[in-house]
Amino acid sequence: MTKLFGAIDLGASSGRVIAGIVGAAKFEMHEVHRFPNEPVMRADGFYWDYPALQREISEGLEALGRFAHEHGLPVASIGIDTWAVDYGLLDSAGNLIAQPRHYRDERNNLGVALVDAQVSPEGQYARNGLQFLPFNTLYQLAANAAQQPEDLGRANAMLLIPDLIANWLTGKIFTERTNASTTGLLDAKTHEWDWELIDKLGLPRAIFAPLVGAGLVIGRLLPEHISHPELAETVVTAVGTHDTASAVAGSPLTPGAAYLSSGTWSLLGVELPSPVLTTQAKQQNFTNELGVENRIRFLKNLSGLWLLQQSIADFKANGEESDLQVLLTQAANIESPMRIDVTDPEFIAPGDMPGKIRIQLLRRGFTPPTDPAAIVRVILDSLADAYAEAVIGFEIVTGQRINRLNVVGGGSQNSLLCQLTADRTGIPVIAGPVEATALGNLMTQAGAHGAGPTTLDEQRALIAKLFHPITFEPAAKERSERKQ
Repeated sequence: MTKLFGAIDLGASSGRVIAGIVGAAKFEMHEVHRFPNEPVMRADGFYWDYPALQREISEGLEALGRFAHEHGLPVASIGIDTWAVDYGLLDSAGNLIAQPRHYRDERNNLGVALVDAQVSPEGQYARNGLQFLPFNTLYQLAANAAQQPEDLGRANAMLLIPDLIANWLTGKIFTERTNASTTGLLDAKTHEWDWELIDKLGLPRAIFAPLVGAGLVIGRLLPEHISHPELAETVVTAVGTHDTASAVAGSPLTPGAAYLSSGTWSLLGVELPSPVLTTQAKQQNFTNELGVENRIRFLKNLSGLWLLQQSIADFKANGEESDLQVLLTQAANIESPMRIDVTDPEFIAPGDMPGKIRIQLLRRGFTPPTDPAAIVRVILDSLADAYAEAVIGFEIVTGQRINRLNVVGGGSQNSLLCQLTADRTGIPVIAGPVEATALGNLMTQAGAHGAGPTTLDEQRALIAKLFHPITFEPAAKERSERKQ
């Protein structure tokens, strides 16, 4: 039976509402609304503009209803995916206590010190299996408790961003597990809240919502959100609410393949049946997060197109060449030994990215380039090197050989980056589908509502049939070295 689903897909710089028509061997996606996601810098910190997101989502739902009417199909379900780690606090009346902070907010550094004073980094990894990132939710909550203790004192629930949106749409309070696994407060083995760690950090148990898995129907839209008759019977269904979990679900992975979800961040990893909590895994800063069907996304979180996006914005502000395609064409003809460490925390915060890159190059003994295309080439070379290093690390830690790299998301459209990655890793890069996150979101809903394959493997097989990715073969020299 053919059904129509909606995906609310929020990224760190933009958001979309997508209509998906799914039936027997049929899958269509139509973007019905797109909008910017622009954070707000205030005197006391860096925030998401949550009211603006609510307004845009409301417009998107109305557009989804109109689309459904035009196609003669009611909207069966809506799924929500966003970035990870950030949250909002609700009081007992269901009201938002404060605007959600942005994960790039400098307040997080205080949280790291507070948590480390209670539990060693080694002890944290043994429990949650997470890569150290200064904005992991447990650090944010620790800083929140130290600086605004009254907020946590009033809080009835702590909801991650996609669950916060679902609560606004349905009134239901829950936390979906793929995103919960990024908080640092979920037990990596049991996939349940780690109450012992929560107690040790002095966080109130009552704010942690019941955990649910992808594919569960959460509830109907509240009347105030039914802006079109085709939304009258619409429910919200939990998907892989962490956008990377949905992106991996929407990747046509085969045995021996790694994935790279390439967007603002680069999430590179493999799928495993159980977490890897070894000292070696921690030393290499690998992370264990949950995917759809409770599969372990063993991955590394690296900087991504953020470096390029910020640099382009600065080039434009300075009146320099800022057309991405022009810069990529020019960068393809540049060869240079200059590299930066894309994982350096100095690149997390916005502001004069080309200047930060030049300063690091200077510290590394290079003469920094002034040409924008040369800066672009430094970024792409450095990302490709980081990907190659991560692939080797995964092979060492897991003992498994990686034979291809599936790149999905916006970065799959960057041919130069894909080719450089194939050359540096020595394995084929399979680029696409670009819309893997929306695909994973919609496929999960379709499976839950009887309009598509019900298992992840079956869904991936269908994706492989419907979409035709581009293969970038490594240069002969790199392929030969890889075989040794």
